[in-house]
Amino acid sequence: MTLNDIARAAGVHKSTVSRALRSTSQDAQVLRIRRLAEELGWTPDLIAAGLRNQRMQTIGVLVPRLTDQVLSTIFEGIDHTLSQQGWQAVVASTWDDPQLQRSRARMLLSHRVGGLIMADNREDDPYVTEMAGRGVPILLVNRSFSGFPSITCDDELGGRFAAEHLIDLGHRRLGVVAGMDYARSLNNRVRGFRDAARDRGIEVTDELVVHSTIYPSAGREAGTQLLELPDPPTAFFAVNDAAAIGLMGLLRERGQRVGEDISVVGFNDVPEAAELHVPLTTIRSPLRELGAVAANEALRMIGGEKVDDQILRPELIVRSSTGPSPTPYHRGRGLRSSPRPTDFE
Repeated sequence: MTLNDIARAAGVHKSTVSRALRSTSQDAQVLRIRRLAEELGWTPDLIAAGLRNQRMQTIGVLVPRLTDQVLSTIFEGIDHTLSQQGWQAVVASTWDDPQLQRSRARMLLSHRVGGLIMADNREDDPYVTEMAGRGVPILLVNRSFSGFPSITCDDELGGRFAAEHLIDLGHRRLGVVAGMDYARSLNNRVRGFRDAARDRGIEVTDELVVHSTIYPSAGREAGTQLLELPDPPTAFFAVNDAAAIGLMGLLRERGQRVGEDISVVGFNDVPEAAELHVPLTTIRSPLRELGAVAANEALRMIGGEKVDDQILRPELIVRSSTGPSPTPYHRGRGLRSSPRPTDFE
């Protein structure tokens, strides 16, 4: 199947077909030609196109870790959307390591990718500024950085949703499992949470905010530190679901009933969140949509168009891990002394 075959079937010139198959436009004729090409079984010759354009029809995607369910879901959105446009995604994990970030980015650039989508930019070491002069468009996803277009969830708003929900339930002593302090998305969630609490007359002091990682072990470690305070929290906000799940495991071991003695809110709404014995209240981030929008915007950038930041709206999903505060205004309640089973597994 060639471009000439598609042109004859569509009743247009070969050059019109060529432009339509490269375009990301939603114009009616462009969409008609692309549908016809798909029905006829046309497959783009990526190597030939790359030789003509001096770049392959590929986009490099850099993520901290593809084993992370949040990042893998975002990548699915990127990969699916690019494949529909005749492009390929090449992904590399950088593990948030500055040296690996640079080497993996250079590796992708050496393969003549048309652009880079970065989900791993660090606030304390923004290597994106070094890559900006390499001659390819750069788009950030999930994390943002000033001066570069980004596709993100409204993380501050999500943090506000979490705080307002817990305060509405009567909680006044609020703990935060804050994640890495070099990830702007996580910092924004904490900022939104603290600002919303302050707006309601509640101060989430620094001793109530523990920075760690985003693994289940982080929830356990930060939770241990917060529960050992003289006046421990009655409710927790973890900036991602994995840390929230680790925290819930710790509470089970200490005999605390999640949703009754103590409340927990996560962030992202991974599939497991709804399947726990105590289903997790969380802030749903539109992960796959983030990837899809990032892919489309990256293609627009490659086509020479200017793109702006896009911030997608999160949603509060209320489940059984949050409930009313045990007392209207908690002060100094100790932990349950004798272990008892909880619903969390």
